[in-house]
Amino acid sequence: MSKLWGGRFEGDTDPFMARLNNSIGFDARLWQADILGSQAYAESLHEAGILSADERDQIVRGLDRVHAEWASDRFEIKEADEDIHTAVERRLTELIGPVAGKLHTGRSRNDQVTTDLRLYMLDVIGGFEMQLSELQLAIVDAADRHIDLIMPGYTHLQPAQPVRFSHWLMSFYWMLQRDWARLQDLRRRVDVLPLGAGALAGTPLNIDRRALAQRLGFSKVSMNSMDAVSNRDSVAEFLFWAAMVGVHLSRLSEDIILFSNPNLGFITLADAYTTGSSLMPQKKNPDAFELARGKTGRFIGHLTGVLTMLKGLPSTYNKDLQEDKEPLFDTIDNLQMLLPVITGAIATLSPNADRMAAALDDFMLATDLADWLVARGIPFRQSHHIVGEVVREAEQRGCSLRDLDPATLRLIHPAFDADALRVWDFERSVEQRSATGGTSRSAVQEQIVAARNLIGVDK
Repeated sequence: MSKLWGGRFEGDTDPFMARLNNSIGFDARLWQADILGSQAYAESLHEAGILSADERDQIVRGLDRVHAEWASDRFEIKEADEDIHTAVERRLTELIGPVAGKLHTGRSRNDQVTTDLRLYMLDVIGGFEMQLSELQLAIVDAADRHIDLIMPGYTHLQPAQPVRFSHWLMSFYWMLQRDWARLQDLRRRVDVLPLGAGALAGTPLNIDRRALAQRLGFSKVSMNSMDAVSNRDSVAEFLFWAAMVGVHLSRLSEDIILFSNPNLGFITLADAYTTGSSLMPQKKNPDAFELARGKTGRFIGHLTGVLTMLKGLPSTYNKDLQEDKEPLFDTIDNLQMLLPVITGAIATLSPNADRMAAALDDFMLATDLADWLVARGIPFRQSHHIVGEVVREAEQRGCSLRDLDPATLRLIHPAFDADALRVWDFERSVEQRSATGGTSRSAVQEQIVAARNLIGVDK
């Protein structure tokens, strides 16, 4: 089969040029979207009077046969197939003859490829919605099971205040909830039909683009043909979305890598989601989470590459846009592989209550002691300074805060009495923080109920 564009050219394309130019090696995955788009377009050509009913039916049935070959892995890609569009049209011509040549009437690969890409992305988005929800549910279930465990909370990686383990876990649920919301917003911008834009100037045919959009499941049509063929905002936005998911998974991973280190030992990871060392028999490495952390750099790199490719393009279609697919597909493949692993690792991890409790110390209750003074009418800035003196006294004595008796505390400030000793209670500390968003049991339960309602699970 001759090239779709070869009429004004003499001789063969240089083999190295052909290798550089061809995209069939990576855009073959768009085969289903390409066939669905072509079948819908054949119906539009019939409605516009370009195809007879018999010609339309021949094309649609022929494309069904091409679909069956792809679906059963029997489709044979040939050397002359530049891209998925060429491959499908070439095979259709072999199956039904010259009538296949009418299918491309009024259509360009420029509007065809972005239509295929959007159909593919809409399908992918649906899958990621499910994967995100499954990970969120694993987090909520783990938080619910272990709601009573108390652990150190950190700022600057330094011990700060006691928090519930469940509260720490739920912090990542809310990060992923923002990712889920961003995905819904992205879907609305992907859900726009570019087919009918032609190469850049629109179609001269009487194509009902809104009916074509409805046939393909799009809710809107593009309003400017020049913008439609060059618009890759949705690809860049998807890559940003994936990079943001990656950043959140990377932050979760960093915490889990630290917490599962035997020196802390707050959590134990299931063997199914860890690996060993080829040299050191005792090692149990959190490779699932290290890979999540590493792949985030990959996602960010793909986003940067596509934005850089887009930034200097002149109007309408340019071949540079072929560079949108490999970073998109690689990001999709890696994120699809990563999310179920992280979900399984979260669902099967075991928190170690004794190790968490052993890591708690009275210095994490210094703020509670300052709040105790505030309750007695001392301004917080003053009480903060007073408790700083208490901390210094304990450090100089080499003891914990609770080892300072009321007499010693009164030497620092006369407001202290025996009642101040009630502060040295970690359960009391977390339970005082019962406002919405806090780490008390009731506040965490409020989060869990809200989260389950958002996921659509009511327990």
